[in-house]
Amino acid sequence: MKKFIIVLTAMAVMSVMVGCASITVPVAATTNPVGSKVGKASGVVLFFNLMGKADVSIQEAAKNGGITQISTVDTGSIRWFGGLFTSYHTTVTGE
Repeated sequence: MKKFIIVLTAMAVMSVMVGCASITVPVAATTNPVGSKVGKASGVVLFFNLMGKADVSIQEAAKNGGITQISTVDTGSIRWFGGLFTSYHTTVTGE
């Protein structure tokens, strides 16, 4: 019985630790033509968003790509270990 409880506990812990999820979502599009420039902003937060700082704003992504006329905006996140670590990203296209 003791081995069964240990195995069951280990399986529960591993299922939380192994899980990850990734999603990218289109947020906005303008009537501006899709440009040749791409700007990205990303950051990681820890422990279910309790620690860390991530400036993944549209403004930051546009600045990083030297974009003044935005065409499209995509955002997304990747969660590792059941949400203990989460990476956020924003991608902007334009001129």
